[in-house]
Amino acid sequence: MQGVFMKTNNKFKASVFSSLFSDPDILRELYCALEGVTLPNDVPVVINTLEDVLFMDRINDISFEIGGKLVVLIEHQSSINPNITLRLLMYIARIYEKIISDQNIYSEKHLPIPRPEFFVLYNGKNPYDNEAILKLSDSFESLASLGLTEKDSPSLELVVKVYNINEGKNREIAGKCKTLAQYSAFIAKVRDFEKEGYSRQEAVKNAIYYCRDHDILKTYLEKHSSEVQNMLMTEWNWDDALAVRYEEGIEKGIEKGEKKGEQKIINLLRSGKSPEEIVKDYDG
Repeated sequence: MQGVFMKTNNKFKASVFSSLFSDPDILRELYCALEGVTLPNDVPVVINTLEDVLFMDRINDISFEIGGKLVVLIEHQSSINPNITLRLLMYIARIYEKIISDQNIYSEKHLPIPRPEFFVLYNGKNPYDNEAILKLSDSFESLASLGLTEKDSPSLELVVKVYNINEGKNREIAGKCKTLAQYSAFIAKVRDFEKEGYSRQEAVKNAIYYCRDHDILKTYLEKHSSEVQNMLMTEWNWDDALAVRYEEGIEKGIEKGEKKGEQKIINLLRSGKSPEEIVKDYDG
């Protein structure tokens, strides 16, 4: 596996996923699996991941061009961020700037740009559908208060395909991309060891030993076991910190609701719904 680790900006923390999928041949295979298509092996794949676009100390996970005709952005998430479509809109704008940096957009010549495609690959612990579609237009403000009707086709749209890549999910995709299937198996094995009572650090180490012995990401783990431990621990601790922050926000909301005597707020916060669902239900 060549070029496993991308050249990265030291301001952000790399992830096992982004390092594992930093090889053009693997990215070609991953795209074909996600879209159910076949591309010739000689179609060039050029990685153009932005190294200076950060979100909470994280870079956008993967961006690459295929044959100069497609530009693909892939985000890997353990929880679906409600603002992912907006983030991807900001990312793609920067990437297009990068692609046409040496061309004059004010000239009379029409500038062709590669067609964008957006994916989120989910492997969190919470149940999630095999597939889902997220749209930027779902975040748009309602026009009802202005006395205007909603437009069926907004002037700006961005559509993201979400796939659940946990082991046992979307088997057809996993069957077409060996690296993705083995990555999912590795993460599943870490969680299995955690369920057996091992600490997270011990679970990661045991999963690395197990997968190397059972030919799961064997070459990758043999070369980069220490980096994998550090990246995965950092990544998951970061996720835990976000979860704690969210729970603290829920508790503060409940306390505020109790002070104001607003039982509806309290019930919504305790329901386990997403922030977007809570806002929608409360406004309703």
